[in-house]
Amino acid sequence: MVTMSDTLVSKEVLENTLAQAMSRGGEFAEVFVEDRATSSAVLDQRRIEELSSGRDRGAGIRVVVGETTGFAHTADLSESGLLAAAQAAAAVAREGGGGVREIALGPLTHYPTHATMLPADVDKARKIDLLRHADDVARSQGPSVTQVQVALGDSSRHFVVANSEGVYASDHQIRTRFNISCVATGDTGMQTGYRPIAGTRGFELLSEGAVEEAARGAAQQAITKLDARPAPSGDFPVVLAGGSGGILFHEACGHGLEADAILKHASVYTGKVGQQVASSLVTLVDDGTVTGEWGYLALDDEGRPSARNVLIENGVLTDYMWDYLRSRKEGRVSSGNGRRQSYQYLPMVRMTNTYLLEGTSDADEIIAQTPRGVYVAQLGGGQVNTATGDFVFGMTSAFLIEDGKITAPLRDCNLIGNGPEVLKRVDAVANDFSMMPGTCGKDGQQVPVGTGQATMRLTSVTIGGTAS
Repeated sequence: MVTMSDTLVSKEVLENTLAQAMSRGGEFAEVFVEDRATSSAVLDQRRIEELSSGRDRGAGIRVVVGETTGFAHTADLSESGLLAAAQAAAAVAREGGGGVREIALGPLTHYPTHATMLPADVDKARKIDLLRHADDVARSQGPSVTQVQVALGDSSRHFVVANSEGVYASDHQIRTRFNISCVATGDTGMQTGYRPIAGTRGFELLSEGAVEEAARGAAQQAITKLDARPAPSGDFPVVLAGGSGGILFHEACGHGLEADAILKHASVYTGKVGQQVASSLVTLVDDGTVTGEWGYLALDDEGRPSARNVLIENGVLTDYMWDYLRSRKEGRVSSGNGRRQSYQYLPMVRMTNTYLLEGTSDADEIIAQTPRGVYVAQLGGGQVNTATGDFVFGMTSAFLIEDGKITAPLRDCNLIGNGPEVLKRVDAVANDFSMMPGTCGKDGQQVPVGTGQATMRLTSVTIGGTAS
């Protein structure tokens, strides 16, 4: 098998680059080399609006001295280009203690892709046919569907990471994503529906059945919302549909469990390991090893194998998520959560697939045992203050629960609350676990993540509706 290090950067060049990076007193140095190819296609109102592809390759080099990190990146992958970037990164290192430290890398650890049908091998005409078929299926749901946009994107990300501690590893990540958005028009105006399909897999992810189901789901969501009534305002029991509420826990709790926020004392969870922070029904996990999910990683961007990390177990806070720098400072091992958007960025602590373990209850029974409340079928975007845990999330698909039954659809409204409080208010968890893909933004970097949970009930959450 030909690896990227064989075709772009040799082992000898990596060793020389690391030696140069350490030559001015560096305590740690790392070279991250990346080759990324992307393609996308967008069908909007039955017209191809975008059909593009791109390629980007380069290297990021960092040098650490105490609390100071020097970083440089370059698109020049020649030995001279890498050495120049290493010198620039090392410029922040302390003066003195010169000389060149020899770096010896072991054998390359390579992680192959799990994709069986590389998107790059799929003819563009076939991709366009898939978009048109999805458009047809969505419009066939009824004449009220007036607008449809379908998008398809894929990426091939191949990287090698080597550092002064002897890490030398390579990974090849193939990701495929499909999105469909629909607008339905009626007497009450326009309403929207949306469905994604995404995974760390090849084109085999997009079976005809999966695409048709997504198209029908997006169209039906928009059509159903034409009959939506204003949402109530106040505190209500809330039932989160399986998969749909994972983003709430990702934002409201997950970011507060990342070690950079913890060490800055910018999280409500600082210093609470071993304490009860949630209902005993809550076990929260960050797991990059879930093969095929959108946040799957065989290897994080610092060369650490991905791991399954239990953060909260039966309501008790057990650990945080760690990257290399934060774990090094605390004298422990990285949890495999060092991630970066590309070679042009420094890695930082990031989530992968973050989810709550399923319970033993029946989803229908949870609804039946809720006399009055709100059923959230899909959450939208939100804002969270990690220091306090306060959040606001949009609900893009929600329904009233009346006498233990899901009844009228509700217009888009907000879910308002506090992360730590929400964790304590989980009083029922079903056994219908599912996951959803998402894109997480942090400090200007975007990375793919997965979120998930089973249907669950929160005893009381504030609904920011408009009905009196």
